[in-house]
Amino acid sequence: MSLIVYIAHAAAGCFLVNGVPHFVQGISGHKFQSPFASPPGVGESSPVINVLWGSFNFILGSLLLCCVGEFNAGLNLDTFITTGFALAFALVLAQHFGKVRSDS
Repeated sequence: MSLIVYIAHAAAGCFLVNGVPHFVQGISGHKFQSPFASPPGVGESSPVINVLWGSFNFILGSLLLCCVGEFNAGLNLDTFITTGFALAFALVLAQHFGKVRSDS
């Protein structure tokens, strides 16, 4: 596979992971940080905005994973890169949201 496919699948993992907190907080009826709040990424947006933002992340991540190159789940480099970036980004998000939410 080409480098661009690996980059797209790494980004897909990040988008899919980023969709989880926004979607879950939104469908739970809670306000949550989003890029549309003031200040972006720190202020809280409405539950509806978060459901929409989480859904957008899921759709974009799925499109990158399914429509750019060929993704084959299993013990291979593509799965390792996708899940590795997803885990790394999940840790970044945990640190960011933990810091922001403990200040509020």
